Amino acid sequence: MDRSDVCLTLCIVTSIKRSGTEISQLEAEQLTEYSVLIGGKAGDGIAQAGQLIASIFSELGYYVYQYIDYPSLIRGGHNFCIIRAAEKPVFTHRTGVDLILALDQKTADLHTHNLTTQGTVIYDSPKVKAEGQALAIDEILTQYKGRSIMGNTAMVAGFCGCAGIPWNLVESVFRKKLLKETDLNLLIAREAYSRITRCINVQPVKGASPRPLLSGNEWIGLGLLAGGIDAYIAYPMTPSSGVLHFLASVADEAGIDVVHPESEIAVILMALGFAYAGKKAAVGTSGGGFCLMTEGLSLSGMAEVPIVIILSQRGGPSTGLPTYTAQSDLLFACHAGQGEFSRFIAAPATPNEAFRWAAEAVHLSWKLQIPAFILSDKTFSEGIYTPETEPEVRATVPLPAPAYPYKRYADTPDGISPILVPPCSGEVVKVNSYMHDYSGITSEDPEMTVAMVQKRLRKAEKLAAMTDQPGAVVCGGTPKAKIAILCWGSPRGVCSEVAEELGIRLVSPVVLSPFPAGEFRKAMQGVEKVVLVEDSSTGQLDKILAREGYRTDELILRYDGRPFAVEELLERVRRVAS
Repeated sequence: MDRSDVCLTLCIVTSIKRSGTEISQLEAEQLTEYSVLIGGKAGDGIAQAGQLIASIFSELGYYVYQYIDYPSLIRGGHNFCIIRAAEKPVFTHRTGVDLILALDQKTADLHTHNLTTQGTVIYDSPKVKAEGQALAIDEILTQYKGRSIMGNTAMVAGFCGCAGIPWNLVESVFRKKLLKETDLNLLIAREAYSRITRCINVQPVKGASPRPLLSGNEWIGLGLLAGGIDAYIAYPMTPSSGVLHFLASVADEAGIDVVHPESEIAVILMALGFAYAGKKAAVGTSGGGFCLMTEGLSLSGMAEVPIVIILSQRGGPSTGLPTYTAQSDLLFACHAGQGEFSRFIAAPATPNEAFRWAAEAVHLSWKLQIPAFILSDKTFSEGIYTPETEPEVRATVPLPAPAYPYKRYADTPDGISPILVPPCSGEVVKVNSYMHDYSGITSEDPEMTVAMVQKRLRKAEKLAAMTDQPGAVVCGGTPKAKIAILCWGSPRGVCSEVAEELGIRLVSPVVLSPFPAGEFRKAMQGVEKVVLVEDSSTGQLDKILAREGYRTDELILRYDGRPFAVEELLERVRRVAS
């Protein structure tokens, strides 16, 4: 994203209708929200164009959500973005769109039926045949000797002309976002802007200021910085790679080390090495990459070396759907690694939650010396959001001082042994992946084995007490309704709107391990029927709820790699919630 968006939010951390419609008719029909779809082939710069549109809405004071859909191809295929802008926070997209920007014929063919009654199409003529407003992009590019990729600049400018957005605002955003060949891009944009007839009425939100606009991965990255990480280690793997790219871009400013090793095995072992040396470290990966990390995860559990793992889900098994979404790794995250040890898992659904719980994962990991997970998915990781409010930074709690002579695994009532960071004169700081005694010396003695297992398991009680607190479960919709829609992670955005529309209750756990039994019990009081929505084929949260003594009455599952739009889920829930 734009550097100004990043810096604006980073400072929080470091400072702890149809063509030809008359305007007079449109003014009475001004909307409170807009949806714009731009589509083309991989290589057309669709994601970048979508971000330009999102930034323009943000400058006008709107809350923005951007959904990105693309196949695992470098060239060709069909890419599209849906940018939704509203006067209230939004975290999901709608099927209906007010404007389609078609850079290829497939976009017009696939999406025109989703136009709202006042909607129109701007299309690249003569490449595309459609009803709406033609924009001769090749003619403009030839006129100004522009490169083909600049066609998306022309199309975004066409959107701005159609929406009646003042040219000075358009130019300001383009100058901030298009840092290469800026003047040429502006010549092309100005020409395209002048060729389009205004057909919708987008006005600034009264009293609102521009809002930060970042991807879910970037919000997670900011939360890690707020939590005080010293290092981030990752091997690029869609859809978690954005965290690596973002933190690498701000590494010098934030004062952290960012490392790209040769494999995911090296990633987690290097991070554990950082942690042994006293440096707070986090790693990021997705399905197959996390498979390779599981032995290192077990090492963290036995050696009690803290680590934070960003696990962003995509379709599986194996390579699966590399660029599409899923929620099928929840049980894997809960049970990965051999042996028994405590872990923390949170699945944020909004920018503020991503910021808060990523920071909290760092704190909890180091306080309890356990692995901590932020469980995301493609929809949240690569979706682009404005936050509900300015994120808050939680103060770091100092770790307890160790006693001397030092015993790395000293037994304590809560199972948490004070950490001493090497080198320390006169003391040995030993960690061990074998079963060991209080000093870290290998031991297979049965009594010591029992003592060490019980010590590690006692952390679970402490962790549950620390996390079963307000915020661990989010409620919405109609709080006293007897029907509840239940979800976790990114589907919360769409489920929240459906719950409000139907007058039912929304219950969404953010903390998933240890399960926040107390907060969930409060949220479910009076519920007589439960509808679970999940992007999986088996309903993995359903298995966790059964263990906690709850049952679900209806499962609405999606596993084609795409998230629900509001209209799609509304119809599904309406059928089963009566």
